[in-house]
Amino acid sequence: MKRARVAFEGAIHHVTGHATEQNGGLRLADGRLLGEEEVVWLPPVAPRTVFALGLNYADHARELAFKAPETPLVFLKGPNTIVGHRARTRRPDGVAFMHYECELAVVIGRTARDVPKERAYEVVAGYTVANDYAVRDYLENYYRPNLRVKNRDGCTPLGPWLVDAADVPDPMNLRLRTLVNGRVTQEGHTRDMIFDVPTLIATLSSFMTLGPGDVILTGTPEGLVDVRPGDEVVTEIEGVGRLVNTITAGQQP
Repeated sequence: MKRARVAFEGAIHHVTGHATEQNGGLRLADGRLLGEEEVVWLPPVAPRTVFALGLNYADHARELAFKAPETPLVFLKGPNTIVGHRARTRRPDGVAFMHYECELAVVIGRTARDVPKERAYEVVAGYTVANDYAVRDYLENYYRPNLRVKNRDGCTPLGPWLVDAADVPDPMNLRLRTLVNGRVTQEGHTRDMIFDVPTLIATLSSFMTLGPGDVILTGTPEGLVDVRPGDEVVTEIEGVGRLVNTITAGQQP
């Protein structure tokens, strides 16, 4: 099953995949049928702690002229960064290079500490699509992305759906791709991660407790291009979803 959260007429509604019409409409629990663009899409989960992986695909590390890490390179993101499907993300004034990052997002479903790799999938609630934008101008170095790179308001669309873990039998066998204004600019595969999902869960839970609602963004493959105001960016992951975002100009209000 897949689940989403949307806002309509001042209320938050929880929608399941079973309530999605073939024409793309959403049927609310009270029976009302709405178009996808009539609602405000919220992130499918309200994230607690958001972990983001840097350089978790060797081809992306080469693309940035960095050496692939020998241990997971992880940093944290604030909840202010997360927005939903069809949201707008601002490109700061005066920057030279801002790019998308199509990523598989792993949502933790229960409290987890010292989880062995062979049992890691037992603590996963499901998966969704993330687009973790970065402004290359702000990057200090590969091991310490400063706050402006990854913690700007609204810089990480998430969604549209949370797909139950049981419906994604092999998260390490999924195709990813990004389209900018309808043109494919990035293609990759989760099997090419340096550190797979079980490794990430085992590593993080070895020194801290993971909890329901924690989200792990697993990194992006190569194929990053500059995006500018007016661009529509679509990040897709096989069997998980299609996340749409639009770039706007100016500083965050």
